[in-house]
Amino acid sequence: MTGISRRQLTSGVLAVSVATIWPGRAAARISRSGAFDPLSLVDPDLRAALQKIQPEIDKEIYTTQALPTFRNLTEAWAQTPKSAPPFTLRSIPGASGDPDVPIVVIGQRSAKPRPVILYIHGGGYILGRAMYSIAVCQEMAIRHDCLVVSVDYRLAPETRFPGALEDNYAALSWIHDNADELGVDRKRIAVIGESAGGGHAAALAIAARDRGGVSICAQILMYPMLDDRTGSSHQPAPWIGTFVWNVAANRFGWTALLGVPAGSSIVPEGSVPARVRDLSGLPPTFIGVGSIDLFVDENIEYARRLIDAGIPTELLVVPGAYHGFYDIAPAAPVSLGFLEAVDRAISRGLASGEAPAECSPIIGA
Repeated sequence: MTGISRRQLTSGVLAVSVATIWPGRAAARISRSGAFDPLSLVDPDLRAALQKIQPEIDKEIYTTQALPTFRNLTEAWAQTPKSAPPFTLRSIPGASGDPDVPIVVIGQRSAKPRPVILYIHGGGYILGRAMYSIAVCQEMAIRHDCLVVSVDYRLAPETRFPGALEDNYAALSWIHDNADELGVDRKRIAVIGESAGGGHAAALAIAARDRGGVSICAQILMYPMLDDRTGSSHQPAPWIGTFVWNVAANRFGWTALLGVPAGSSIVPEGSVPARVRDLSGLPPTFIGVGSIDLFVDENIEYARRLIDAGIPTELLVVPGAYHGFYDIAPAAPVSLGFLEAVDRAISRGLASGEAPAECSPIIGA
């Protein structure tokens, strides 16, 4: 079973509005028999970084027994946090009967109430730590003059669903309940996640809607992991998910989270966002994904269903981009363009709760 890159574990960002899907910059060399050169599908500016890191990904074997070793490696790979803005490590109460939840609070200061981002890291539901994403969260706090709270949720398979959801909901509730102390505006709480973090963010938005009490102004999902059926009961086109995160890794990650095989006929309620029937009442949403990412089909379908439910939604499909492309090739033109789109969406999302326009829909440019 092949796995995922270290850089997938350390990032996340977002957006909210229209839906655009562009054809690839160059046609893939696909014959009538279905044979193809996978690299011909990759944006030229993203190829060199992929070719450098893919062998590192391919040599990793991910099983339950191998997880402790790989988790130690990912800790060594974590970026050194920047010096500003400051961050603090805190522990907050978990759900009843659950352990306390470690969080990282980035950019807190005494000032007029500011917006806040609840950031949920990626890692296939099985990897990652909040501390690895401090630099990413610091940059977010600077660019958007906001507070960022990153959750160190419990990982699968040691903790099955709904453990991580309850940890993330505890952090959301803590932000809401302590808004005055934190100097944040309760009406401007956005949730952001990348990959599995995007799946967690989507599940959290659904739970917040169903439980009531805490309002989320926007959910920003970057190549989110939304559907356990991808690669199990649903097989994507053979050129989808060739690089970085593939169907075998996807089955392993979902099975670890759910406690039942990925693609099973019955899964725990609320565990798989794509299986939730009613998507009405969710916050304005951005979904960004690459055209050859394993998650592209499920992301497009989730965006379509949100639109059908009347949710202001932006879907951005990046031609020739694989899973985690922004983290792997951050200097590539398509990655920089993606970040610009994400930043615009963050700004729209965080502004949506400001008076007097707090009930206005978010509409993309």
